[in-house]
Amino acid sequence: MPVVFRYQGFKFFFYSNEGNPLEPAHIHVRAAGKEAKFWLSPDVSLARNDGFDARTIRVLLEVTEHHREVLEDAWHDYFA
Repeated sequence: MPVVFRYQGFKFFFYSNEGNPLEPAHIHVRAAGKEAKFWLSPDVSLARNDGFDARTIRVLLEVTEHHREVLEDAWHDYFA
């Protein structure tokens, strides 16, 4: 489970086995037993939310959008 970065207690990561065939680029965010998944392209969007409130999802969406290039680069570097 490669962690790309941490932000205010949130871990931004992806699973090393993302299915067969490989899923499109995305990032998981986890904190306090809650987890969300965001697609990185064509636009950053919420794929799944398991426990975060709407305000937190908005913040995580903004952070993901801000760091999109770093997240996509990490994804492609790992799975290339």
